[in-house]
Amino acid sequence: MLTVGFVVSPGFPIMSLAALSVFEFANVSTGRDCYDIHILSETGGPIRTAMGTSLETAAWGERHFDTLIIGGNTAVHPTSAGLQSFITAAARTSRRLSSICTGVFALADTGVLGQRRVTTHWLFTEDFANRFPDLRLDRDRIFIVDGPIWTAAGNSAGIDLTLAMLEMDYGAALAHDVARIMVVDHLRPGAGSQHSAMLAMKPRSDRIQAALAHARQNLQAVLSVEVLAQVAGLSPRQFSRAFQAETGTSPAKAIETLRIEAAQLMIAQSCHPIEIIAAESGFGDQERMRRAFLRGLGRPPQAVRAQAKARSARG
Repeated sequence: MLTVGFVVSPGFPIMSLAALSVFEFANVSTGRDCYDIHILSETGGPIRTAMGTSLETAAWGERHFDTLIIGGNTAVHPTSAGLQSFITAAARTSRRLSSICTGVFALADTGVLGQRRVTTHWLFTEDFANRFPDLRLDRDRIFIVDGPIWTAAGNSAGIDLTLAMLEMDYGAALAHDVARIMVVDHLRPGAGSQHSAMLAMKPRSDRIQAALAHARQNLQAVLSVEVLAQVAGLSPRQFSRAFQAETGTSPAKAIETLRIEAAQLMIAQSCHPIEIIAAESGFGDQERMRRAFLRGLGRPPQAVRAQAKARSARG
């Protein structure tokens, strides 16, 4: 059984605990104790969350953990001497030292990062870069694994991080089982961007939102203006005008962007041939996908895969 320690501080977002659900459901799915999970604070006792509820914690004391995760907060706070001492000790004894969101500031304050690559939530990247100009910050990664240091961006990225930990510990099959139990669409690779194409479009009306949701769930299908207009309950002409007004782009360009995003994820997280990914993401053939990648990313799918492999080899 592997021990996991998760450090929280007053005002932490309760969503950050979702990362621990991966370990919880690993235990449930297998019917055995894969992980022994401990929620920690410096003094123990109840810790107040950002939403006003309290969570009971144990004092970290001098205990050792296979994996230690420093949880984030809604703001960056000074790292106490006690936490720095605890992190310093963990850097010597833990197999993995990890952070979610602003937790990386505590790792940086403690001096355990060296030249390891790290990430944090995009809201805090400027602050981190200004405070730690000599550290290697990747501003747009979901999570990064660099040796024993694992860092994740925002709170939902913590789920991706711990799914990757689970896959390393017990294999891909269990990680996929847990992802399905948690109704996670897919296992996002760390190389994925923090910024979702669908969220960036920000449609105001339910009709355009419904059309986009339909498109994302049916990327392999024909997604013409006529099809999407029918989903939205509008005429094709009305739909095209409304879509452009609400998203700032045309339906065809939006669908291409969603397909590029989906294909990028599959390229980074799988070994499937490019032609299979082209079909799965709705491009139909390699050449059509290649042209779309050049338009949207400035590089072909093969270059995306090569970069993902290089990053994986370094991490």
